[in-house]
Amino acid sequence: MKLPLKPPSFEELFAELIKSGKYVELSKHFYGNAPKKYLHWDQLRHRQVPEGLTLKQWWSFIKTQRVAASKNITLPDKQGNPFNYNMTESTSQALHGIDMQSGGSIQIEDKDIDPHTRDRYIIRSLMEEAITSSQIEGASTTRLVAKNLIQTGRKPRDKSEEMILNNYRAMESIRRLKNEPLTQELVFNIHKIITRGTLDELTAAGRFRKESEDIKVYWGEEEDTLVHVPPPASELPWRMKKMCEFANAEDDLGFIHPAIRSIILHFWLAYDHPFFDGNGRTARALFYWSMLHHGYWLFEFISISEIILKGRAQYVKAFLYTETDGNDLNYFILYHLNVIRRAIVALHDYIARRTGELRELESQVKSLASLNHRQRGLIGSALRHPNRDYTIKGHQTVHSVVYQTARTDLFELVELGLFEKRRRRRSWVFEPVSGLEEALGKL
Repeated sequence: MKLPLKPPSFEELFAELIKSGKYVELSKHFYGNAPKKYLHWDQLRHRQVPEGLTLKQWWSFIKTQRVAASKNITLPDKQGNPFNYNMTESTSQALHGIDMQSGGSIQIEDKDIDPHTRDRYIIRSLMEEAITSSQIEGASTTRLVAKNLIQTGRKPRDKSEEMILNNYRAMESIRRLKNEPLTQELVFNIHKIITRGTLDELTAAGRFRKESEDIKVYWGEEEDTLVHVPPPASELPWRMKKMCEFANAEDDLGFIHPAIRSIILHFWLAYDHPFFDGNGRTARALFYWSMLHHGYWLFEFISISEIILKGRAQYVKAFLYTETDGNDLNYFILYHLNVIRRAIVALHDYIARRTGELRELESQVKSLASLNHRQRGLIGSALRHPNRDYTIKGHQTVHSVVYQTARTDLFELVELGLFEKRRRRRSWVFEPVSGLEEALGKL
C-alpha cells in the first residue's frame, strides 16, 4: 500500500501567506470554492485548484478554517501534541441520523418483531461481528464454517476458529458489561477473552505489552509497509488511565457527542496498541461497549466490521490521514460515521428482506394440503417465534378443539420433522426444530 503524502507545514504556509500581504485579496478566491468533502492533502493535490490560487494557498485557507474550529482532546501523540477534531456540517448530519435511528427510535421493534425474534437478530449480529472482526486481523475461514462453529458449540479446530469464537464471547460479554464504567481491568478482561488460546506468548493476554515487545504495525499484501509505530510500553499505564477517563467523560472537555467519543475511543486504543496482539479487535469491541453504554441499543444488531472488511484499505487510510495531518481526527471520525450509516442501512435491508421471506414462506405454508388450518397457523406462529414453546392444552384452547384433536395436530408435526417434543413434568412440550424453514422446504 502506498502511504499518503504528508501535507506541507500549515504554520509555514500560513506565515508565508500573511507575509505576502495578499491574504485578504486571495481569500475571496477561496470562499465558495471550499471542497465539500473533508479531503486530505494527498487527495486535494489531485483536484482542480480554484482560479487565482495555488494548491498550497488553497490548502492554507482550508487548514485555517479547520484549525480555527478545532477542539483538542486529552489524547496526546508520541511527541505530546494533542489530537483534535471539529464539528463539520456532514458530521452533525451523520450524528443526527444516528440519534434518530439508534437511540430512542423503535424502528426495528415493530409488531412483527417480538423478543424471541429480536434475540435472533442479536445473535446474527454478534456472529457477523465476531467473524468479520477476526477476518480483518487475518482469520481465514468461510462464514458457513464459522457460523456452524458458533451455533453448534463445537471445539475450534485452529487459530482462526479460536479467534472467531473468542470474538463472539467478547461481544456477549460487552452486552452484559455495557452499564459498567470503563476501567483498565475491564479492558484487560475483554482482551483476555478476545485472545484466549490464540497468542504465541500465552502470558500476553490481559496485560500491557512489555518494553521488549514494543511493536510496529505493518500493512499490505505481504505486510511490507510500516504504517504505525505505537508509543513506548513505558507510557501505557498513564495513557490507559487517560483513555478510561475520556471514555467515562471524567475529563474537562465538556460535552462530546457519545458517538464521537466512542469513535475516538476506537482510535485511541488502536493508536496506543497497548497489547502484544489483538489490538484491532479490542478497539472495535470498546467502540461497541461505548455506544451501548450511552444507550444506543441498535448497536446490539449491527456489525461495523462487516463494512470495514469490504474496504480495509480505507480503514487504514483513515488512521494514516489523521496521523499525517496534525492529529486531525476528523478523517477517522467521518470514515467511521460512514461505516455506521452503511451498517444501519444493511440492518434495515436485512430486516425488510427477512420479513418478506417469512411472509412468503407463511403464504406457501397456507397452501400445504397435507396440513389442516390449525397446523398451518401453528407453523406460522413458530416461524415468527422460533423460541416459543407450545402445549397440547394451549393449542386446544386457541382452536377450541378436544384434547385428542390438539394432541394429534402436534404429534403429526413431530412426525413430519417440523417440531420436537420433550417432557416437562407430566406434560408434553413442543418447539419448532432449529431448521424449520429448511424442513418446510422438503415437504
